[in-house]
Amino acid sequence: MVKLTAAATQSIPRTVIFALTLIYGLAGLFQRDPWKNEDAIGFGGMWTLHQGALSDWLVPHLAGRDTALGAPLPYWMGGLLMEWFGPWIGAANASRLYSAICFFAAALAIWYATYLLGRRREVQPIALAVGGQPLPKAYGMTLADGALLIFLACVGLAQRAHETTPMMAQLMGVSILLYGTVRGLDKPWQGGAWTGLGVAILALSGNLYFTGLIVLGTVIAVLVSNAKLRFRWSLTSTLLGLLGLAIWPLLWVLFDIPESMRANALDAWLQSPPMQNHPSIESLGFLSVNFWLYAWPVWPLAIVSIFHWARQKNAGSWRAPHLCIPLGLVVSSFIYILMRHEANEHDLMILIPPLSILAIFSLPILKRNLISFIDWLAMLSFTVIGLAIWIIWLAKMTGFPASTAANLARLLPGFQAQFSLLGFAIALIITAMWVAIIRWRTSRAPKVIWRCLIISASGTTLMWVLLMTLWLPTVNYAKTYRYVAERLAQAVPAGTRCIDTSNIGPAQLASFDYFTKLPLRDDASCPLMLTHSQVEAKAYASLNQKTVTLLWEDRRAADRDERLRLYRVAPDGVESNKN
Repeated sequence: MVKLTAAATQSIPRTVIFALTLIYGLAGLFQRDPWKNEDAIGFGGMWTLHQGALSDWLVPHLAGRDTALGAPLPYWMGGLLMEWFGPWIGAANASRLYSAICFFAAALAIWYATYLLGRRREVQPIALAVGGQPLPKAYGMTLADGALLIFLACVGLAQRAHETTPMMAQLMGVSILLYGTVRGLDKPWQGGAWTGLGVAILALSGNLYFTGLIVLGTVIAVLVSNAKLRFRWSLTSTLLGLLGLAIWPLLWVLFDIPESMRANALDAWLQSPPMQNHPSIESLGFLSVNFWLYAWPVWPLAIVSIFHWARQKNAGSWRAPHLCIPLGLVVSSFIYILMRHEANEHDLMILIPPLSILAIFSLPILKRNLISFIDWLAMLSFTVIGLAIWIIWLAKMTGFPASTAANLARLLPGFQAQFSLLGFAIALIITAMWVAIIRWRTSRAPKVIWRCLIISASGTTLMWVLLMTLWLPTVNYAKTYRYVAERLAQAVPAGTRCIDTSNIGPAQLASFDYFTKLPLRDDASCPLMLTHSQVEAKAYASLNQKTVTLLWEDRRAADRDERLRLYRVAPDGVESNKN
């Protein structure tokens, strides 16, 4: 148990928390291209639906490639948003409204789940002899604000939470499932409905192994918890979860799609992304290197919370709902990541909602020296990062410092700096807000328990907004396939029947399909072939008794390793100019 006064648990002004979340969630969604790699793949699936027929909606895939992308919900959402808003704001901008919806839904679910847990009796501060302790609702609201700040402060979410990937829907699904489970503690029908919705979202946005592990982790946490959920919650969540799980197969039957398409879709549902039946050494190595920075400052606070509350006998030990329920999701998420054939940063997103809730219950018991360390580290780190962003931007615009400008020119050959008055004004405003927040924190020495989080959350927002205003043209130039796609279109002979793209990756196929009108498909009979490797082209020619002639070779300016080649393909001994 902890001792706190009502003054220490004053909640953040609603306008501040709302503005911070809104700015963070919307920055970087508009006026840019789909980015390499996962962002382009997710957009490509949505674009194919938007441009395609009913079969494309039933089994989402990339144009010209029959392999199913996996569960359909992210692509359905993106395709519909393109249909509704694309004519006004453009298809690429409209598709990223999907990311905004998922992000804000996750943030809202995390806030309400923490609010409900923070009102529970077992987490309340000790009643003071002279009174003045916080009321349960006020305390719950303060903890909820803190959980949202921790969520925003997570360093690894900045770019990944603004991309059109299926993991954004999974982030939303995990958060809603977590909220529904907590809501079911006092309102079983309502909680069951939200839990079932979360399960349905997970089933329709990730593979079935992932959904099964998350459901299993939730069930075990509920059974172990000392606050048992009632039958009504179990019934409602099970029925709605099964309904969500059945929607996609029912559509296959309803529209009588061919067995080959069903098998393709089912295989992708089970193995997209690729899974294995035992922990992966590659995924373990990835976690051991990348998790610590990605989930900063969430993980150290979560560890403090677990160790503190697990020792509190009068709080129900580790079986208390505020510890047991999010911890069950953390464990099952870690197991899922370890079972991935090769995990990446996007997989780590599902850890952040339950870790954020765990972490917030450490704030009431943090020592002042640790709070000061977190604050000063965040202030120093994000101030240095902000200064670096401004200095490099000035070098791009003015050529001074000359060494910095020269390095940029070498890294991004051909890039022409662009000045945006709106972006410059927004960057100035966000920088001034950062300075004001630092002055508030250092001059007033506030006693509120969330004081060590406002700097971290504001710092990640500062960093991301500066990058998405001052640096947006630069980042976009470095991560888009637009310019190489335009040069490819100019190199393709007029009247070409088709181009074989079976040797290029899905991100490139998706980007080239969007940026060009070329007839791209995975078809070895095409007279032209697009590939990475000269070795691949020669091996293909030798195997199929063909002659390949190099027509074009190019690469993205920011990628020195990846090189694209366009070949004319003809039978051995035949010099053909027909395409």
